[in-house]
Amino acid sequence: MSWVETTSLSFTARHESAQADDAIAVLEDLEEHRTHLEQLFPRLPGNLTIILHDSPLQLWLAHPLLLVSRMLASRSARRYVAAWYRADEVHSLSRPMLRALSAGADSERAMLLSPRRGFTALVVGINNPLLPPPSRPAAVRRTLLRHAWLAQGASQYFSGQVPLLRAAIAMRLRQGRVPFPPGARDAPLLAGSVFDLLAGERGERACVRLATHPYSNARDALEDSFNRSLSDTAHAWRTHLERLSTPAPGVALA
Repeated sequence: MSWVETTSLSFTARHESAQADDAIAVLEDLEEHRTHLEQLFPRLPGNLTIILHDSPLQLWLAHPLLLVSRMLASRSARRYVAAWYRADEVHSLSRPMLRALSAGADSERAMLLSPRRGFTALVVGINNPLLPPPSRPAAVRRTLLRHAWLAQGASQYFSGQVPLLRAAIAMRLRQGRVPFPPGARDAPLLAGSVFDLLAGERGERACVRLATHPYSNARDALEDSFNRSLSDTAHAWRTHLERLSTPAPGVALA
């Protein structure tokens, strides 16, 4: 099939010609999400190209670093490593492929937010000097390793994925204790819950500050944001994870 372009006010999608309706749905969602982020972040990118890949291999060939991120991630988290970004592009799996890789209704809804997550990661990156779009080796190391919890957590939280990850979080918790803040292995799945906890305690603006302030290290960032010791926040976070992983009465985990 041939590749075509579909445009909206702020984005241009490149996609397979047979997926025009899905591309329009992606662009409509991104425009709505961009409007929300404009109210929170001081800087947003200009017109972006959104490239919707029709297979994981196609996406990995375009962005080998995404494959590295996926390989570093825990088994429970790998499914959600489905989008990446540069300064002027966001790459994601197409909606048909995201649906095919999902596991259950909530997982599908979370997967379909992958283009939104990739765009959010770019917005966070241009607003935080520690997290520039990962085009240079030093930036890659910061994004994938040292600050993985910050980059992944902000993009996951602001894209709206956290409430949809109940089953995957429960699966990860059954595999053993997780560090705080989550490392590169767990960040793609669990780091958004750090921001979710902060939003519940101190509001969304506190999450924006955590995502954009160039803190020198994780301890300073978290103690300043939560206004308490790192150990106390770690305890509150693990309690929050248990709460996130518990289904509502009458609802079974997928």
